[in-house]
Amino acid sequence: ELGTRFQRRFLAARQLPSFPWPELEQKLRTSPDSSLLVDILHKTILHPLSVKYPPSTKYRRCFLTELIKKHESTAAEPLDELYDTLADILKEEESTHCYKNYLLPTGEPVTLSESVAIISGGTTGLVTWDAALHLAEWAIENSAVFSNRTVLELGSGIGFTGIAICKTCKPKTYIFSDYHHCVLKQLTENICLNGFVLEPGTTQHIQTESQGQEAQATHYQNPKLIVAELDWGSVTEKQLLDLQPDVIIAADVVYDPEIILVLIGMLQKLSTSRADRKPPEVYIAFTIRNPDTYHLFQAELGK
Repeated sequence: ELGTRFQRRFLAARQLPSFPWPELEQKLRTSPDSSLLVDILHKTILHPLSVKYPPSTKYRRCFLTELIKKHESTAAEPLDELYDTLADILKEEESTHCYKNYLLPTGEPVTLSESVAIISGGTTGLVTWDAALHLAEWAIENSAVFSNRTVLELGSGIGFTGIAICKTCKPKTYIFSDYHHCVLKQLTENICLNGFVLEPGTTQHIQTESQGQEAQATHYQNPKLIVAELDWGSVTEKQLLDLQPDVIIAADVVYDPEIILVLIGMLQKLSTSRADRKPPEVYIAFTIRNPDTYHLFQAELGK
């Protein structure tokens, strides 16, 4: 259904060219009826999730401008609601943070607060990358891998994959990890925003102001959730011994030759740190940006 396709893309703040605009134009040509545009408006900008946790001001402005253009190219009556909504957005100040709402196959949302800039605060960890989305999709389809097990995620970033797995796959314990302090702060905020409570005393635990989905979200508070500050280069055997994961996952951590060598070293340590000596299963998702980096990763794994 066209409205739903617009909705999923808009709530997750996907790039505007990826929206099904040609189909919308086709439908408006065959029946210049305003009700379709009103439906899209209410499923996107005026959707309760978007009102509570909005995408960036600029993003909403560009989206609505495009929607108005499509409407004006038809013979339909002008729609006050479109212009009123745009007027409200134009009054807003641009913020440095915005939200993305990803709808899981169950219909439940994962809401993330993100930094507007791509590489901000000197780290790539403050936005959600495509590999994290693919890893989460794969995890939901293969939930038995995670069910009732201890999962360690390396380079959790702002938490999309882990939150999706905790909402759908019933892990026993989920350990989010990263090392950049502003990423850990944002990660902790997003975990709380989605209604989860962290184990007391976990690294960087901060009380957040957000009264997000906490109230209605207590029914899947089975997993024990931990946020760990983990610097792969300086992590000690003792630190790793405390983690004892059954499964290790990571998304988009293979983008730099130096990082690859440290990552492999870390995985080697983890594979021998288990008390029962059965090494953990490891699942890594990444985008191939540079074939040489990918081949280096394969070669190092082979060693």
